[in-house]
Parts: sequence; structure tokens; C-alpha cells
Amino acid sequence: MDRLNSTENHVAGVTSNVSPVYVPPLQRTKGQPPPIAANGGLSYMSFDRDGDAGTAAATAAALRLLAEGKGQAVTEMLDKAPPGPIETKWGVGFRTYLECLEYIRAKKIEAPEGGVAVPLRYTVYEQPSYSLVSSNALWRDPARAAEAKALRKEEQDVGRRCLYFPQVLRDARRIGEYHPGLSPNSPECMDRLGVALAHCDSRCGNFYDAAEVERVFYPEMEKLLMEFFPGATDALVYNHDVFDKDYKGDRTEDQENKNPGVNANYAYIVHNDLNDNSGRVRCRELLTKNLRNFGREQRYTGEQADAKMSRRFLSINLAKPMETVRQNPFVLCAWPSFADQPYITNYRVYDDRVGETTRFTYRRNHEWYWFPQQKPNEVSMLKCYDSVTDGSVSRWSFHSACIDPTAPDDAPCRRNVVVRSFVFF
Repeated sequence: MDRLNSTENHVAGVTSNVSPVYVPPLQRTKGQPPPIAANGGLSYMSFDRDGDAGTAAATAAALRLLAEGKGQAVTEMLDKAPPGPIETKWGVGFRTYLECLEYIRAKKIEAPEGGVAVPLRYTVYEQPSYSLVSSNALWRDPARAAEAKALRKEEQDVGRRCLYFPQVLRDARRIGEYHPGLSPNSPECMDRLGVALAHCDSRCGNFYDAAEVERVFYPEMEKLLMEFFPGATDALVYNHDVFDKDYKGDRTEDQENKNPGVNANYAYIVHNDLNDNSGRVRCRELLTKNLRNFGREQRYTGEQADAKMSRRFLSINLAKPMETVRQNPFVLCAWPSFADQPYITNYRVYDDRVGETTRFTYRRNHEWYWFPQQKPNEVSMLKCYDSVTDGSVSRWSFHSACIDPTAPDDAPCRRNVVVRSFVFF
């Protein structure tokens, strides 16, 4: 019996009748290879012990992986490589943005009208990775100080296992030129590519006021989603992030008061926020536990949530600028160009849950889009999860921030708000 079936039978025999933790059904998109993940792709929720949602097992796995030293070996290999291009099995990569940009210019890599050739940052480490979130109790446990130090270094080293690769961004407003008959402003575009564009003239006056964002902007985005997806029965916007590198006020995150703070850093690594497991886990914990929900309170029973999730549901991220974007644009990759590529799972370990995000290795044919000079009333949309697994629609998009080499040196960094949502059918 292979490892996956063995693990699945273990979980069914040990935890199905004793664990109160929701274990998502193991799913994979038709035609997609198995993910690069722990436990044969099964959620760490499967290894719940005494209600810990598998967090102890995930922490132990993180420490075991660290002790094996595979990640450190990759870090040292990249550090010791001579200056200049680094040959990988996917193509030529570079340690720095400027080295990659020089390569793009030397090779005269061109983009179509409205597009731009840019360095994008991909992982080159094809192993699962782990990060303990800042609220994890391990960081405050004096008895585990040595483990905390090692794990902190490992998290810093994750970025050193990434390289910049050349990619071409196409203007998403011109999607119809690349996919004849397809409008970027349509649900069909989201179904085929996992990306789309909507419009909203928001009444929210202060996006740095979390209470106002929740009161004004969340309902606006829910209304937008319901109008964008005509078959939807309801939509839930549940949290948001504000990005502004130059913000001078208080950036402090306060989850208890539903304030995400203000991000100074942009995510320059190619990734997606959810995967086969976490798309379902995140949805169900919102419905049944109202967990980390900044929006409307949800109080479904387990049975009601299961019934709701037995129909199609999506996770959509929506990004709206506060002013026209000049630098650090948000860029999105279209599903068909990576539908046959395995994702690499990154486990985010809390005290009460193990989240799963994904990373990807570089491919030359990834189909990237951006919205050049994105306006304040333009809302870029990307799919983080779709419950449909038969291959008929996109499952997700992956995304990143990037530095636009054509922007003026004094161009202000992106100021925008990103909301996360679920849409139900």
C-alpha cells in the first residue's frame, strides 16, 4: 500500500471518531499532480491530539525537517554559487533583482503593448516549509528558547532559497486579445483564468480605519461579488489588509479589535493563500466558529456548514488601490499555465490550527498579468480556491508583488486594501 493510502487509513482509524476537529476531505484537481506536501497531502488537522488541531505534530515536523538540514544545504549551495546567473532545472535564475533585470535587458526580452518584462521571485526549494505565526506560544516559552531561535533562523532562510526569474506581464485589460472573446470583467474570465477585473466607487473615506472598512467597504465588496457572480446565493467578506510602505501612523496589528494594522512589506514571492485543504478548513472555521472573522458574524452548526459546503464555493481576494498604483503592482498568474504543476505547501502553525499556503517553482510559460496604472475604482480579483475539482474551471491563481522597472525612481509605492472573501452558490 502506498504512503498516501497508508496515512489516510491511519487517520480514518485513529481520529475519525475521537477528534472534534474538522478534517477536510482529501481532494486534488483532475489532471494535477500530487502536491509537494507532508502526510501525502493530508491536512495536519488529521493528527489532532486533545483538540490541538495537529499543531503539535506540525511543530514536531518543522523541527525534524530543520534537523535533516536539506533546506540549509540549498541555502549554502546558492550562497556559494559564483556571481551572476544560476542554472536551475527550470531555467536561469538570479539572486538579486538587478542581476535579473540586467539579464532581461541584455537578452532584449520584450513584452506586448501594455506589458512589461520583470524579475519575479520564485522558490527553488521543492520541499514543504513551516512557519510558526507570531502569536504561537512557542515564541514565549523559555524552555523552548533554543527551538525558537532555530525556527526563527529557518524562517529567515526561506527567502534565501528563492531566485529571481525573468517573466513577461501582460495587460489584464487586454485579456480578450490573448483569449479571444473573453472579457476580463466577466465570471467566465474567473472560471477560465482565475483572475478578473471589477469596478467600485467606494464610499469608504478612510481605509486606515479598520472599523470604517468593515462597516462600509465590506458590504460594498459583498454587493460587488453578488453582482459579478450571477449564480451566487451569498458572499462573505471576512478580513482585510492595508498595504502602504510609506505610512507614518501606527501600524500595530490588533486581532482582538479586528484591526489588521498597516503592512510596510509587500509579498515579493510567488504564492497562493490557500490550497486543497485550507480552502475548506478556512471556510468551515469561519462558518462554525466565526474564527478571525472581521465581517458579519457566522454561527452555522457543523451540519449546516457541511450542507452549504456540499455546493460550489469560491475564495476570492479583491484588491482596490487608494490612489493610482505607480510602483509595487500586484501581479496575477492565469490558471491554465500552471494547472499541471504541483504546488509546494507552506504550513502556518498557530496554537489552534495549521493553515496551508502554497508556493511554486518557475516555469517559462507562466501566463502573468497586471493592471498598469491601476486606478482607485479598479478592483483586481484573484481566485484563491474553488471547490470544483473536475478540471472544468480554474482552481486558483497565484500572485506576487513586483518592482516595475519602467516606473520613475520617485514613484510612490502601492497604497491599497485587500479583502478576502468566500462566495457560495
